[in-house]
Amino acid sequence: MRLYPLIRPLAFALDAERAHRLTIAALKMTPKLDPSRFPDSLRTSVAGLDFPSPVGLAAGFDKDGEVPEQMLGLGFGFVEVGTLTPKPQKGNPKPRLFRLVEDRAVINRMGFNNGGQLAALDRLRHTTHLHGVIGVNIGANKDSEDRIADYALGVRRMEPVARFLTVNISSPNTPGLRGLQEEGELRELLAAVDEVRTSKPVFLKVAPDLNAGDHERIVRAALDHHVDALIVSNTTISRPALKSRHASETGGLSGEPLKGLAHAALRTFSNASGGEIPLIAVGGIATADDAWERIAAGASLVQLYSAMVFDGPDIGRVIAAGLAERLQREGYSSISEVIGTAA
Repeated sequence: MRLYPLIRPLAFALDAERAHRLTIAALKMTPKLDPSRFPDSLRTSVAGLDFPSPVGLAAGFDKDGEVPEQMLGLGFGFVEVGTLTPKPQKGNPKPRLFRLVEDRAVINRMGFNNGGQLAALDRLRHTTHLHGVIGVNIGANKDSEDRIADYALGVRRMEPVARFLTVNISSPNTPGLRGLQEEGELRELLAAVDEVRTSKPVFLKVAPDLNAGDHERIVRAALDHHVDALIVSNTTISRPALKSRHASETGGLSGEPLKGLAHAALRTFSNASGGEIPLIAVGGIATADDAWERIAAGASLVQLYSAMVFDGPDIGRVIAAGLAERLQREGYSSISEVIGTAA
């Protein structure tokens, strides 16, 4: 029996950010479980890394790298911590995190709130290479005079404790950050990152709110500067029809309403890349069928976060089990065989 449906009303009675912090605090007191065991059929390789399950926890939940091992133990195949910035940062004024219960969605305008890279460094030094695939998502400080230098510093600083690094230039909550997706800025950024990296894969996280032609341009820049995978996509600033009283809040929208836009963005990037660069799908994934559809559309891995708010922390294990069952039912021996079958 799953306990989360019984606990959820208590959590939802609290402010969303307070409930999140209490969840992290409870997980920190939880004994570290062994990483989850998954059927061999779910194993896949991306950028030279072996993932025991293609279902991962997206950045945003464990911003400071406090509970990555606990999340692996709860059933995720990999965990991405962060976003971590060079200096500690309070983020935007509260309230800044809103549950849209009727829409199964979340709006956040957190603003890269985190304790800084140095605070996370020691914690991750004791975990990263021992208990599964843990990556680090890096960003720039809001008040930085040189954001590209912030990313280069983040790569140098966090590479020793990360299995992969994600360059996050797609958050809508740091003014001007998405401008780094423009042609000149993007190439300058990726060149700086490529110059300082040594051995770890680098992923690039992009926004779903792109114009025609942007996808091909981003793929070319990523390939030219040796980016190992694209994460498609971050939250959206668009607003489909929403029912919740929080619908007018500013910030990035995630969850169920993002599903169609994120899926379409994945398909466009899949067509633009022609299989030359691995894709990681995120946005509106809440079930094994959602994960299957993204993998069939060209994703090698999937990530989620908002669905966990509504369905509980064991959702990674539930989705992985559903994928394994569907593989068996449809006669596939490996999840890798499904990648791109519906592209």
